[in-house]
Amino acid sequence: MFLFDPPSDEEIEHYNPESEEEQGKSESESGVEEKEEEYKEPRVSKKKTQSPWDFTKYSESVAEEHARRSTTSVDDKIYAVRQRAMPIVAFPDTDDYSNSDSEPDKQEDYRSEEDGEEGNAGGDNKPFFAPSDGTSFSADSFLQLNLSRSLLLACEALGYAKPTPIQAACIPLALTGRDICGSAITGSGKTAAFALPTLERLLFRPKGVHAIRVLILTPTRELAVQVHSMIEELAKFTDNIRCCLIVGGVPTKGQEAALRSRPDIVVATPGRMIDHLRNSMSVDLDDLAVLILDEADRLLELGFSAEIQELVRVCPKKRQTMLFSATMTEEVDDLIKLSLSKPVRLSADPSAKRPASLTEEVVRIRRMREVNHEAVLLAMCTKTFTSKVIIFSGTKQAAHRLRIIFGLSGLKAAELHGNLTQAQRLDALEQFRKQQVDFLVATDVAARGLDIIGVQTVINFACPRDLTSYVHRVGRTARAGRAGSAVTFVTDSDRSLLKAIAKRAGSKLKSRIVAEQAILKWSQVIEQMEYQISEVLQEKREEMILRKAEMEATKAENMIAHRDEIFSRPKRTWFVTEKEKKLSAKAAKAYLDKEEGSSQKVISAEQAEDLKMKEKRKREREKNMPRKKRRKLEAAREMLENEEQDDKPKDKGANKNDKGGMALVDLAYRRAKAVKAVKRALDSGKVVKKPQKKSNKSNPPEKTSSRTEEMWEIFQTDMNDKKPKQRGSGVGKVKKSFKSKSRYKRK
Repeated sequence: MFLFDPPSDEEIEHYNPESEEEQGKSESESGVEEKEEEYKEPRVSKKKTQSPWDFTKYSESVAEEHARRSTTSVDDKIYAVRQRAMPIVAFPDTDDYSNSDSEPDKQEDYRSEEDGEEGNAGGDNKPFFAPSDGTSFSADSFLQLNLSRSLLLACEALGYAKPTPIQAACIPLALTGRDICGSAITGSGKTAAFALPTLERLLFRPKGVHAIRVLILTPTRELAVQVHSMIEELAKFTDNIRCCLIVGGVPTKGQEAALRSRPDIVVATPGRMIDHLRNSMSVDLDDLAVLILDEADRLLELGFSAEIQELVRVCPKKRQTMLFSATMTEEVDDLIKLSLSKPVRLSADPSAKRPASLTEEVVRIRRMREVNHEAVLLAMCTKTFTSKVIIFSGTKQAAHRLRIIFGLSGLKAAELHGNLTQAQRLDALEQFRKQQVDFLVATDVAARGLDIIGVQTVINFACPRDLTSYVHRVGRTARAGRAGSAVTFVTDSDRSLLKAIAKRAGSKLKSRIVAEQAILKWSQVIEQMEYQISEVLQEKREEMILRKAEMEATKAENMIAHRDEIFSRPKRTWFVTEKEKKLSAKAAKAYLDKEEGSSQKVISAEQAEDLKMKEKRKREREKNMPRKKRRKLEAAREMLENEEQDDKPKDKGANKNDKGGMALVDLAYRRAKAVKAVKRALDSGKVVKKPQKKSNKSNPPEKTSSRTEEMWEIFQTDMNDKKPKQRGSGVGKVKKSFKSKSRYKRK
């Protein structure tokens, strides 16, 4: 259909056919042996060590944001703290323990005895997928894939000379409009596998009709930015194919204007896209032709499933759907919800469970040494892994604390997590990409899809929750044939994941032993830095409070100045109610708790402190309650504790009128009223006093409990002290003698 002039010899020699991101190689090196050595030799050119994605162009600079908000960066806070209080002790010198007991890696066999996780895709799953017979996973060049010349020029500009297996298999099928479920190892070029055929189809779109024809969904904002940047690079030689980025964390006005102009491709995160579809005027997906889910298994989890189902509902049924991930879901039920039409399952390199150039290691953290987690990390980062390191933490607070510790220790680091603004998140990625910092401390926000060339090491400071998260985390290194290493901190409660990692890595799994002397020294340094760490955290907290106060004041001013305009706008809506949101979040939490297993978790000192603070806040809230409610709650809690101590199950045939489940204060209140009514009746002469009553009062039954005896004595003394003022009058007129229940509470 198309005729192309073959590229010149100089162009073939200039581009490296084995690498996807490297932008050129010096002349006259084309042998097979020399190509294989490229992955082992360090890259000299600075141009080769940087990916083509520029993250900072998508938002304002961090300096402008701090100037606008009148805030300061974490680096400025750390510098100010270090100037005010110099470190008490010098940082450990690596020469002091270079000859200590820190051994090189030694191999240990962690082979798991559990059954394999593969093999579940057969049987019932086969009828759902169309056969992929005749699909080729190899191609000598992009010329064989029937792509237009403009796309071939873009591939050459990016250094893509030979298609990867997933690209060679996916592009021809995608050009025919087939639904595809593709999976391949990390760093194998899955983004180009769906971007190239999509752009090829858009070259033949009706030029006079503007419409949103392609929607690409990603789970994170940073991945969406990267996909958008790559599509722009691939489409720069085409006839003005427009691409729009729709993510959270940035103003919506510009995004609304971009969507109204009907771009050809929209790269979005699910939540913000639904927001625009429901609340922005003249935005719809009626002409959508292609729906692409990048990192599909993450998008089909509980956190995104409701949003994805809503987007699928508003998309046309006659469309092409493509799903891609390194760990594709095996749940056919989830795929059926996407209305796929006989999809083709493409699994490139099925035998390669892990990149051959990846070195996987574990560091065992014993239960008694969990407090030295940070010291072990610093000992490794100052001696062994000193640059191009991504450190994954479990929480946003832990990531921020590690960032402060690294800054106080003189190590260049950046942080990436959900508590940062979008400008700060993109700036952290740009600093790490340009190697202005050596360490990137991140949560799972950075675990999927990010392609940063030159990452040498991934350290799992917090052990991932499952093998899928582990695969995506360690996939940030050893990409496209380059070498890399992954180190995972494993505690005693992570044995199941350790077995899965060992089964995946096989005999190549190594155990790293860190020198005790280095750990002790860094433990002392961190202990002495605690005051400075708390000072930086306190300054950050105060800055946030001031920022919130300024925002509230600005909001109040706007409400006064533009009240009519604000209330004239339609209220923003969402596709589920608040109640449904809470139920969904509760279901997601229950699912995660179930996935973690029923084994008891060993909590750290920080988690224990958080639990104490929660209990303290709960007690403070109870103190501010009305006295009646508070004492009733305390009595009910006391009764519950007594029941737990007795540990006696209730009778199945118990009477419905049984007061066993009643609070003690209510029971005492009712008995006191009954005693008062009896005494009033005796005084008025309506009831004749029986001689047995006196003996019963002096000798209460033996079967009553000690608590009942105590309450009985209180009631009797109260009855003797207080006599009714009006005798013989109506019973209902005497009131308010037993107003408070507090006197019957045990002190």
